[in-house]
Amino acid sequence: MFFGQPRGLVGLFFAEAWERFSYYGMRALLLYYMTDRILDGGLGIDPGSAKSLIAVYGSATYMAAILGGWISDRLLGDRRATLTGGVLIMCGHICLAIPAGAGALFASMIFIASGTGLLKPTISSSVGDLYARDDPRRDSGFSIYYMGISVGAVAAPLVVGTVGERYDYHLGFGLAAIGMALGLVGYVRSQRHLSPLSSAPKNPLRLGEVPRSRLVAVAAGIAVLVAVLAATTGTGALGPGGVVDLISVLAIALPVGYFTVMLRSRRTTAAERARVRGYIPMFVAAVAFWCIQEQGATVIAQYADESTDLGAFGFTIPASWFQSVGSLVLIVLTPLFAVMWLRLDRSARPPGTAHKFAAGLAIAGLSYLMLVLPAASPGQTSPLWLIGSLAVVTIGEMCLSPIGLSATTRLAPAAFATQTMGLWLSSNAAGQGIGAQLVKFYDAGSAAAYFGLLGMGAVVLALVLFALAPLIRRQSERGLSTVEPVREGQR
Repeated sequence: MFFGQPRGLVGLFFAEAWERFSYYGMRALLLYYMTDRILDGGLGIDPGSAKSLIAVYGSATYMAAILGGWISDRLLGDRRATLTGGVLIMCGHICLAIPAGAGALFASMIFIASGTGLLKPTISSSVGDLYARDDPRRDSGFSIYYMGISVGAVAAPLVVGTVGERYDYHLGFGLAAIGMALGLVGYVRSQRHLSPLSSAPKNPLRLGEVPRSRLVAVAAGIAVLVAVLAATTGTGALGPGGVVDLISVLAIALPVGYFTVMLRSRRTTAAERARVRGYIPMFVAAVAFWCIQEQGATVIAQYADESTDLGAFGFTIPASWFQSVGSLVLIVLTPLFAVMWLRLDRSARPPGTAHKFAAGLAIAGLSYLMLVLPAASPGQTSPLWLIGSLAVVTIGEMCLSPIGLSATTRLAPAAFATQTMGLWLSSNAAGQGIGAQLVKFYDAGSAAAYFGLLGMGAVVLALVLFALAPLIRRQSERGLSTVEPVREGQR
């Protein structure tokens, strides 16, 4: 046992910690690397374009989780998909460690986006496989697993960010590659403690059952897409701005399409369909939350570098260090939240998942409203304002993100188990896709209005979700009150 949890949680905890070390280490440096002068080792990209590119980079990374979930469910199984994804991520960081300019940057985007798409939904699904659906340890187990994310994320900006900003960007990216390699070693060594459910595809694809017309249609669609992209890129019609807009549209369209597929599928039962409908409002709230939270690598990073007094503590701190604040708060609060959720969920009137989501989104909105006053003040502001805002949004994350992981594994239709985890991760993709358009409006002169409008919008949406919570609860509990057979590996 591990803090009262299945032993397999240990390996998944540390594998995810190292994967997040590599990812957040890369993110801590990316804006500064892209916007710094070429003579100083950067790429000299305009800050507005760099923020949008980073946002759609993150969006594409999480959007790929839908395809990664499908590949795991139908072809590879969670274990092989996780391992393959980790190798691709490591290759992406190696590309950034090589001083080869913009070409290496775009190559790394492809590797890391595709690798994260395979790894993120499958490793989270493996955590869910450790528990039966009605196991009361599920929410607290996911909270502990989420602390693994925080351990890697808090160390990454301090180590990778410091080395990259103070010494050499590429050396910092190289440390991220080493972190991912260590994560792969830990994951391979933990295989025997994982659930047998993670070993094989949950809904294996049998080509003989797929109509030939459908295979031809898919192949034709891929060929047309490749041709269009090649033509538009070759003629210059699809420049960086067009790429940003295209990914933003896809980030919103993909989850909409996937919800439609699950709701219309013959493999989704009536009870599962009702649970999916109850899941949709919470998914929308998650999109709004990630739209704010994921701006830490873009708007907040720029605010830290341009508008914050980095020497207020008596020495100059790297701007990338602020990206460790949220993860540090997560580490401190995760044990408290794990105990709190366990006690609340066993109480006479446990809070519904929608209530937790509404609280998380409202708190995220308050974190931006906190920055209105300092952003409206002349000159550079105290770093305590930014630290406080990052701490507050992290409290909101504890109310929403691990609970969302748990709810997704609990409410997912059986035939779409890992794919639904990919769908959950696509809420992050949609949030960053929308954010890619919003960050264009940010600059130091309009910072107060920017933070105020986004913060107030999040609070209003949270109030709407809170009002809908009773209806959502009735929908999401359809069919879960009956006793389900215990599947192999959950005994």
